[in-house]
Amino acid sequence: MAQAKHTREQVREVMESFPVWGDFRDAASYGSGHINDTYRVSVCLAGTPVHYLLQRINHDIFRRPDQVMENIVRVTEHLYGRLTAAGESDVTRRTLTVVPARDGQPFTRDAAGNWWRLYLFIEQARTYDVIETVDQAREAARAFARFQNRLADLPAPRLHETIPAFHNTLVRLEALDHAVTEDVRGRRKDVADELAFIDARREACGRLLERHARGEIPERITHNDTKINNVMLDDATGEGVCVIDLDTVMPGLALYDFGDMVRSATAAAREDERDLSQVGSRADMFEALARGYLAEAAFLNEAELEELVFSGPLITLTIGIRFLTDYLSGDVYFKTHRPGQNLDRCRTQLHMVRCMEDQTAERERLVREITRAK
Repeated sequence: MAQAKHTREQVREVMESFPVWGDFRDAASYGSGHINDTYRVSVCLAGTPVHYLLQRINHDIFRRPDQVMENIVRVTEHLYGRLTAAGESDVTRRTLTVVPARDGQPFTRDAAGNWWRLYLFIEQARTYDVIETVDQAREAARAFARFQNRLADLPAPRLHETIPAFHNTLVRLEALDHAVTEDVRGRRKDVADELAFIDARREACGRLLERHARGEIPERITHNDTKINNVMLDDATGEGVCVIDLDTVMPGLALYDFGDMVRSATAAAREDERDLSQVGSRADMFEALARGYLAEAAFLNEAELEELVFSGPLITLTIGIRFLTDYLSGDVYFKTHRPGQNLDRCRTQLHMVRCMEDQTAERERLVREITRAK
């Protein structure tokens, strides 16, 4: 768990901006996200412990927090309506619930100009940084597919692009090239092997974008950050109950979402593992993801199915490029807790790409088998 950036008193003052019933008791850092500052806030309501999730939105990354929150409110309210209409139980456990501030806005701002939001805390469920079982992988994939299904009929207007070109690999390559040229920290000399690995795969980096431009792969509403720790799994049943971390929900390609699931859920080691002999892409986890996702994703067309396997190494390469860019730029985007952590993160991603490429034929055979069975 990350060290708290804000004191108990600072959190208490922020909480006063929200119409929360109960007496403030405590706040502790929560989760393992790289971007926002997140706290599990405890209050006592008539003798009963109640918890909330308070987040400081990183406005250096999300330059328009108001648009981020407009997207989140639209998405969560739509999900609430779909779940209620379907007769689902525990609806407030199956989608995030935004608690408006006292002024009615879905956020508040403190004296320092920070943006804060508050959610109901989802009890008796948790996230996993590294998936431990194939059942967990399958349930997480089902949850993300249901999430996309339920947003397929979200009414206009189009959602804001909270981070433009977020998964656009060609744009990420341009940023890397700029960071290499600038070399602001003198680190380029340490990454020759990583740059060569990426250069050898440049030709394939625009493949999905080209098919999208030809109209073969459609734009959809996607999560865009489908790390496995963005699905909460029920403590008792293991079911994927709620998709969280909605800052990057916006127009995108469904393949980006599946690819990032493959990147995170099939990982055999932590994202910053230094011993690359421990790093790999687990075949059993890929099968669980594919079966879970394809069981629920009713919207996929033929072109999307054709590129399902390729999306894994593409997104893994893209994330590796982003980690390397941040390392060369001085670690300005992703949170780091030790020197060289972003370079270690990059190396694990690139090693996983190689492992995924080695398994391409078998994974494509599996997807064809599952698709035919449906």
